[in-house]
Amino acid sequence: MHFSSPALLSALYLAGSTVEAAKFDGPDYESLPLDTIFPGPWESNIRAPFNKSYIAPVKIFHFEGAVSGGEAVLQDADTEGISWVISPGGLITFEFGENIAGKVCFEVEAVKNDPYLVLAYSESPFFTGRECDATGDAQARDLPLAFSINNTGTNCVGGGYTRGAFKYLTVFIPESDIPTEGGYLWHDGHSAPKREYISLQKHSWYNTLGQKYLGWSSPSKNDTSKQPAVAISKLWVNCTAFPSNPNGRAYTGYFDSSSSMLNRVWYAGAWTLQLSTLDPTEGGSLIDFNRFFDHNNAPRGAWYSNYTISHGKTVTTDGAKRDRMVWPGDMTIAVPGIAVSTYDMLAVRNALDIIYERQYSDGSMPYAGPPMGAFGEFSDTYHLHTLIGTYEYILYSGDLDWLKPKWDAYLRALVISINKVDETGLLHVSSTNDWIRPGMTGHNVEASSILYEVLGNSIKLAKWIGKDTTSNGEDWSTTRARIRQGIHSLLYCEEDGLYADNMGRRGCTGPEKILPQDGNSWVLMSNVFTSNSIAYKVSENLRKRWIKYGAPAVEFPNVISPFASSFELLAHSAAGNNDAAVELIELMWGYMLDGSMATFTTPAYWSPARNSHAHGWAAGPTTVLMQGILGIKLLTPLGKTWEITPQLTKWLSYAQGGFATKLGKFEVSISLMHSLSTGRKVEALNITYPRGTEGLVKWGGRAQFRTEDMGTSFNVYRYLDILTATDEEWQMWSADDLQDFVKDDTWAKPLVEERPEGVVDWKALEENYMLAEQRFKPDSKSVQVGMGQMDDWHPDVVAVKPPKLPHVEEHLKSSAESSGSGIADYKKVLEKLEAENRERLRKERQRQDREKIFQENPRMREIFRILEMDGGAEKEVAKQLELSEDERAQLAELEYFSRILDEMVNSQEGKARERIGCPPKDAWTFPEGGKKVDEVRDEQRIGKVDL
Repeated sequence: MHFSSPALLSALYLAGSTVEAAKFDGPDYESLPLDTIFPGPWESNIRAPFNKSYIAPVKIFHFEGAVSGGEAVLQDADTEGISWVISPGGLITFEFGENIAGKVCFEVEAVKNDPYLVLAYSESPFFTGRECDATGDAQARDLPLAFSINNTGTNCVGGGYTRGAFKYLTVFIPESDIPTEGGYLWHDGHSAPKREYISLQKHSWYNTLGQKYLGWSSPSKNDTSKQPAVAISKLWVNCTAFPSNPNGRAYTGYFDSSSSMLNRVWYAGAWTLQLSTLDPTEGGSLIDFNRFFDHNNAPRGAWYSNYTISHGKTVTTDGAKRDRMVWPGDMTIAVPGIAVSTYDMLAVRNALDIIYERQYSDGSMPYAGPPMGAFGEFSDTYHLHTLIGTYEYILYSGDLDWLKPKWDAYLRALVISINKVDETGLLHVSSTNDWIRPGMTGHNVEASSILYEVLGNSIKLAKWIGKDTTSNGEDWSTTRARIRQGIHSLLYCEEDGLYADNMGRRGCTGPEKILPQDGNSWVLMSNVFTSNSIAYKVSENLRKRWIKYGAPAVEFPNVISPFASSFELLAHSAAGNNDAAVELIELMWGYMLDGSMATFTTPAYWSPARNSHAHGWAAGPTTVLMQGILGIKLLTPLGKTWEITPQLTKWLSYAQGGFATKLGKFEVSISLMHSLSTGRKVEALNITYPRGTEGLVKWGGRAQFRTEDMGTSFNVYRYLDILTATDEEWQMWSADDLQDFVKDDTWAKPLVEERPEGVVDWKALEENYMLAEQRFKPDSKSVQVGMGQMDDWHPDVVAVKPPKLPHVEEHLKSSAESSGSGIADYKKVLEKLEAENRERLRKERQRQDREKIFQENPRMREIFRILEMDGGAEKEVAKQLELSEDERAQLAELEYFSRILDEMVNSQEGKARERIGCPPKDAWTFPEGGKKVDEVRDEQRIGKVDL
């Protein structure tokens, strides 16, 4: 604990265990506590609202036009009797204190002439205005929601118009009922009113003079008697996230330290996980994909959340804004974070239930929960993440009764992955799908390491319910040994001190060598490494790649991923390098909290407005600070046995925290102190744990096993300046020590290393834009070839995912035909999307190529202007342009210029080529049947849908 005085220190230690005084010792996730279990000053960092049913904005971000009194609806506003009035042309953007989720409500005092409001939502300040940010890929921005105000009193949006996450709400009334900002999404049951506007009329000469000199008003412009308007006294959001508990601040865990940044990050992670926990009937933001099942006829760019994604009353999902679905990969980071913050394990169980319910007939697990799964979407890694989520759920919930009837399904899924381990000892993946990173093919290090972890977890699960640990006649421990040998002997690149992505083209000696962040992190997380020295070397080599804003995911060029970096945090901790873990949290997550999100990461989607600011897979620090710094790790369900290995790191002078399971509370505090009498420095440790449990305490190079008969608390200190052999032992507190030792005020935090910003390869980034859509086409062979990432290993030597059984195909076909949508419609829609995306990619590439050349040579901008113009003076200007060899070479590299050239050949401007010094058409050569390389690559990458 953070000891501020000898008296407080004495009171805390003489009290023995602070657990005894707590109101709740063992929370039940079926009925969560309604108040916090660990009250204290750290609660000021909780970001969840005090009243989730009424969240008011805290300030006005922007306003314009016919709007007044907007401050009347702000939180804690002292504006009795004042209303916010808005009429056509008026716009106001409100800012909330946190990223929130839910339904918007207005308390309306007066209305005039059938007004309607248009609402636009955004998580980021960079996408505020008359358009929303984005929940899908249909277009760059979602349509704003048009909402009629039909009566005074309370008016709330309803139906599926729960906006998953937003911090900024723009409200405006258009100047005309004819949309000019790209269109509106009309709320169900609402429509544009029919009004008569005063038409602009010509006035006589005396009316004109009267208006100019005598101030007469123009009825066409200033007469507002027929204009709509609305007066509003209150605006609030009814938060519908984390439905498991009406009190979002009733945490079952806490964290506090000398770093205010770490404290804020821990609670921001907890809040992110809460926002991503939904009412299952308010899921599914991918409405274009939902259409094949719910047959919605929503316009392009529409949004809502009304797809049922699981059973029960609560479920954990990937993210609050999108996709609002169960994604098993996200759960690997989210589940332990939920367990140590809110203990909402019911939401976890419901998520797992729907994945198991949708398990394919061959034993494979679906890539994601509904609406996905109907078309056989599959990922080798996410398949394994489901099994990891199963283990984490059992570990923290102790729900062995849930596991037993699912064990056969679990085994069938496990065997699917075991069968893909061939004579190399590596898992040969059969799907390119992962977390939209490219290159998930061949004998992959990430997939193999995850399987190693899953096999270890499976051995424990089998032991807990008395089951066998063999498959195909081989014990799982033997399979693990083969995987360890394969990973180290075939994928470890000695000269780099890191592991390669696979043993083919992306291997240590391959032409596309990649040393992935996710794969190397999983090697450390799963403990598949062969020595601690190698593990620490891998950790430090990952650290050397950091840039100013975080840890780059080199397997996904130009992207800093909070998901892969959450794995890296866990990896540093597993390697015993918690210094690096804390440093990365403050560097990267600190920037996300306080920096400009627009420059945090190059967007992984073609529209940056789709990036999510509340995604559970980014909550890695919430777990790492509990498991790595405080060192609390459960070894058996509910923590019946445990291990506590605290490590304060060089970045902290104290840290404390804990969490509770049904068995009770686990709590650790560790602090730097010094003696008032001698000046000697010590590190003090205080541990409490539930009755009836036992575990191992490892600290400062020594260890002690704590049995059930040794009490529920443990209070010691150790000298940091060793003078005698006795000083190396843990010291028990005496009455004199309690008076003598105080907080070490001499400690100073080390300086932070300066790092470069990094350089974006825009072309490589553009090639990854299609990956999100490929998740819906997992069997597209042309996609695999087009990515250029195929492993050199022959695919026939491994078992791959078999096709669906005939009765499954027949069921899918009949259900599709009866629904009226069908596979044919599905293919047509995807083909249309492919064509649109191909054109979008081409235009984006042209724009980026041009801008790059313009920056290098500003004169090229004028050259392009001439080439794009027709006839007249432009020809004369072209005569005067003399291009250098470098300029001609730059033009020759551009697909854009070649198209302009072809147009010139068939037009009157054919001679312009000679005037600007261009080579003859016969000199232009294009590879691969006359198509540009990028054009061919687009077709291969986009591919065709194989159903």
